[in-house]
Amino acid sequence: MAKVGIIGAGSWGIALAVLLQKNGNEITVWSALQNEIDMLKEFHEQKEKLPGVILSDEMIFTTDLEEAVKDKEVLVLAVPSPFTRKTAAQMAPFVTKVQKIVNVAKGIEDVSLMTLSEIIEEEIPGADVSVLSGPSHAEEVGRGIPTSIVVGSKKKETAEYLQNLFMNEVFRVYISSDVQGIELGAALKNVVALAAGIADGLGYGDNTKAALITRGIAEIARLGIHMGCSLETFYGLTGIGDLIVTCASMHSRNRRAGILIGQGKSMEEAMDEVKMVVEGVYSAKAGYALSKKYEVSMPIVEQVNKILFEGASASEAVKELMMRSKKVENIDLRKFLGDNVQMPW
Repeated sequence: MAKVGIIGAGSWGIALAVLLQKNGNEITVWSALQNEIDMLKEFHEQKEKLPGVILSDEMIFTTDLEEAVKDKEVLVLAVPSPFTRKTAAQMAPFVTKVQKIVNVAKGIEDVSLMTLSEIIEEEIPGADVSVLSGPSHAEEVGRGIPTSIVVGSKKKETAEYLQNLFMNEVFRVYISSDVQGIELGAALKNVVALAAGIADGLGYGDNTKAALITRGIAEIARLGIHMGCSLETFYGLTGIGDLIVTCASMHSRNRRAGILIGQGKSMEEAMDEVKMVVEGVYSAKAGYALSKKYEVSMPIVEQVNKILFEGASASEAVKELMMRSKKVENIDLRKFLGDNVQMPW
């Protein structure tokens, strides 16, 4: 049994709290919002974001960050990506080097272009930081629906420890050393999911969605290869797997927001209606900036940025994608990979 602090009481943090408690661990859940903690204490249910999933009476709920962090073997950082830096900085005085931090949010900081694990490492020097990602809607994990996911870590022993901590008969955990590739796929699939939702809102069909998914993963993989990530990562659970589930499901806040934008609502109106942080909006700017930095063509990401931030028409953006200059579908990846192939640990 391990003592685990869940930092963030949204749907994903609560779903993982349920999972880890069922695995026999001692769980403390933290939120900065007093009303959220009051709700959890009174009802033992996240009524707003994960209704119907009942929490154990043995869980501890607190707004005291020191209480949630101190003496815990594992800290699960589950705040929305825009709040990762601030929360990590607040945690820093209480974190020790023997604790393991698992980031489960998905995003890239649009100013620094840093991944979330890089932000945590900057704010908490010397921390043992890993990531957990994959096709995993909180609504399904909280109900015990079979799910497969990946833990990424720079240390094999940490990855294996976390694999054992999270894994059970309905939650299969793989491990990987490609932390950057996992985070890149996790963040940018939300941008493609916005595009898929916009296409749905415009009334387009399965053909359009399939094109966005396949060309979307091609864009993400192109960027990842230029950044030194492993190609295999993007065709695994944290790449194409997460992209499929996010583009296809109504559990996806990014797809839901995209549908509303395709129907004519503004970005702000869509985010208000979804009532949750739409992380693809924040990752879109960062993804486009990375494409410019590494000189990689990412036309879907580019058009999403035009719709979100430049007032471009969604239907016109689709026409621009369809009428770009003629291309070959696959280029010889050896031109990019050469001898620089990622090896596990």
